[in-house]
Amino acid sequence: MIITIIQRAVMQGTPLLLGSTGEILTEKSGHLNLGIPGIMYVGAISGVAGSFLYENSLANPAAINPFLAVFIPLICSLLGSVLMGLIYCFLTVTLRANQNVTGLALTTFGIGIGNFFGGSLIKLVNLDVPSIALSTTSTIFKTPLPFADKLGWFGDIFLSYGFLVYVAIIVAILSSFILNKTRTGLHLRAVGESPETADAAGINVTKYKYLSTCIGSAIAGLGGLYYVMDYANGVWSNNGFGDRGWLSIALVIFSVWRPSVSILGSILFGFLYVIPTYIPNISVSAKKLFEMLPYVVTIIVLIITSMRNKKENQPPAALGLPYFREER
Repeated sequence: MIITIIQRAVMQGTPLLLGSTGEILTEKSGHLNLGIPGIMYVGAISGVAGSFLYENSLANPAAINPFLAVFIPLICSLLGSVLMGLIYCFLTVTLRANQNVTGLALTTFGIGIGNFFGGSLIKLVNLDVPSIALSTTSTIFKTPLPFADKLGWFGDIFLSYGFLVYVAIIVAILSSFILNKTRTGLHLRAVGESPETADAAGINVTKYKYLSTCIGSAIAGLGGLYYVMDYANGVWSNNGFGDRGWLSIALVIFSVWRPSVSILGSILFGFLYVIPTYIPNISVSAKKLFEMLPYVVTIIVLIITSMRNKKENQPPAALGLPYFREER
């Protein structure tokens, strides 16, 4: 049971890790993107649409090409997510719209887009159950490492997941390295701390804001794709994503804007999310209290970091503030 709980916690936490890593990259540029839930939703439905069209183009499902079965939904998910990121950038960077309002509008828009196209695909399959099942593609996404079953408990805990779990961890570690150890990361953090100073030093503020937001959106969109193709076994149903987008934003605060810390934080959040399932005779109200715990933990961390007031634990100084070069 312990191994099963750990596995479920990792699987539950992976979309949160991808979403939080993408949001950290965005916030490091000084932009608070509350549209992450909508972006993850669009990333999921874009991948589902690509996979649905590919699977239905095959006369025999057994003839599916594993490479195309992964490549097509991945590309579709990335394109849909980046498009959402571009919309956010155009409104907040180019037109200087309010970031909070734009992000919330993007969440509403993304969920609406997902439900519209999801509902359209559901009508095409004409089933009694209001969902789409992409079981063939999901099996490929969920394929564990070939030698996992030969290593006992170690293989079960660390090597028994689909490839997107390892992609999420690698992306988080790589993001942490880029932010802290490279000139590009230094420039990005400078833009988030003081865009006026970065601009005066010759750093292209607009380019960094666009790139970090679009790359962050692409990473977050993969979180939505992972949830459908791996965690949900390839089943898409409208409004089935839950509050994972908001948990990803909470994880950013919990990890104090460090992608490497998000790895452990996502597992903790996943554990708090799934543990009620393994408590016998738990009431519905008690289960809701457990689902609230990640937010409670985040608030506690926010209070502690605010009281300690250490610079390295604080958000970027220019987070949420529009930059007007003419006023520099």
